[in-house]
Amino acid sequence: MSLDWNTGLVAHLGIEFVEVSRDKVVAKLKITPNLLTTTGTVHGGTLMAFADTIGAAGTVANLAPEQSTATLESKTNFFAACKSGTIRAEATPLHRGKRTHVWQTRITDENGKLLSLTTQTQMIL
Repeated sequence: MSLDWNTGLVAHLGIEFVEVSRDKVVAKLKITPNLLTTTGTVHGGTLMAFADTIGAAGTVANLAPEQSTATLESKTNFFAACKSGTIRAEATPLHRGKRTHVWQTRITDENGKLLSLTTQTQMIL
């Protein structure tokens, strides 16, 4: 399955894919005022949407043309706040089965500091 990832929420957030393969997805996201909380840090929902998109892209890279995917479950741990710059996400598979995939996404700031870690399960449709 091949998708145009520069539409919808991906385009709205400004996610830029750096690498998409069967074994790894890397993307970056420039922090803008629209992605911040009222206290000036990156909103947790921004990090979760970023991670969900990257993990889903990893599953899509592994699918046959007639298949699709949907997020079945997602869990995010937050470790640090970020106020500006460009953040980076890297997703790798933990499990690739016939019916589900599990991907882990690490989001870091420009200095490599871990901001969040997301583990998500993708259902194969």
